[in-house]
Amino acid sequence: MLPGAAVALFSLIAGCNSAPSSSNTVQGYVEGEFVYVAPTSPGRLDTLFVQRGSQVKAGDPLFELENVQEKTVRDETKMRLAQIRAEVADARKGKRPAEIDSSIAQLNQARTALQLSEKELVRLERLLTAKVVPVQDVDQMRSRRDQDRQRVAQLEAELVTAKLGSRSDRIAATEANAHSLEATLTRSEWDLAQKRQTAPADGLVFDTLYRAGEWIAAGRPAVVLLPPLNIKVRVFVPEPLIASIHQGDKVRVTVDGVKTAFAGTVNFVSPQAEYTPPVIYSRENRQKLMYMVELGFDPATAVKLHPGQPVDVRFGPGT
Repeated sequence: MLPGAAVALFSLIAGCNSAPSSSNTVQGYVEGEFVYVAPTSPGRLDTLFVQRGSQVKAGDPLFELENVQEKTVRDETKMRLAQIRAEVADARKGKRPAEIDSSIAQLNQARTALQLSEKELVRLERLLTAKVVPVQDVDQMRSRRDQDRQRVAQLEAELVTAKLGSRSDRIAATEANAHSLEATLTRSEWDLAQKRQTAPADGLVFDTLYRAGEWIAAGRPAVVLLPPLNIKVRVFVPEPLIASIHQGDKVRVTVDGVKTAFAGTVNFVSPQAEYTPPVIYSRENRQKLMYMVELGFDPATAVKLHPGQPVDVRFGPGT
C-alpha cells in the first residue's frame, strides 16, 4: 500500500502535470489488499508448492512444514485409543465362553458332591440312631455337607457375575479414558493438518518469503496471495465532485497502453476529507478538500490490473 505522503505527492504531481480531460475525470492508482498465509506453529519449511507469479485455486497446497513430531504424536494416540476401546469392549462382554463353560463344570461338580454328602449324612444319622456310629462321625459329615452347600452357592454367584461382565463404574471410567483420548487425537490431527497450509481463495502468488529448509516462526507469513476481489482502484476526488458520487455508481477506468476502458463500481466513499485547510471553509479553500473513493471490479477485470498502476477514472453519465 502506498503511504499517505506518497499518495498526496502523487496526487499533487498528477494535478500539476496532467490535467484531467473533463471535470468528471480524476487520476488514481491500483491498490492490492494482500493475503498473508502463515503457519500457526513454528517449524522448518519442508516443501514449497508454489512459485511467485503462479495462479492458485482455493484449497491448493501452498507450503508444508516438517511434521515428524506431529505424526508421531498422532500415531501414538491412535494406538492408545485402540487399546482403550478394546478394553471397553472386553469389559462389556464379561468372561469368554470357554471360561464360562469351565465355571459351569465346576458348579456341576460341586452340586454332585453336595448330593453325595447329603445322602451320606442321612445314612450316618440312621446309624447313629441304632448306636452303630459315634456322634463325631455325624457331626463331621454335617459340616462337610454345609461346606458343599456354600461351595455351590459361591460357584453360582461367580457364574452370574461372569455373565454380567465388569462393573458399571469400571466401564464408565474406561469409556471416559476413551473419550479423553478421542479429544487428544482430534487435537493431534489438527496440529498435523496445520503443518500444511492451503490457499484460502483463488488468486495470484504475489510473493514467497521463505525457501525450503528455512525456519519459520509461528504467525510469520510464508506466502503472499493477491485474490482478484482484493484488487481495487483508489482515487482522491475534489470536494466539488464528491456530492455527485455514490456507492454503487458505475465508472470507467482507463490504463496507459490499453485502448479499452475497464468497467468498475464505486464500493466506498470516505466520509472524511484527506486534507483540511487550517482556516474557515471559504470557497477557495473548499477546492482543496479531497475525498478518497474506492472502486471494485469483477474478477475477470481485476486480474488485468496491477498494484501501483496509475489510472484515469471517469465518473458521471455515459460511464
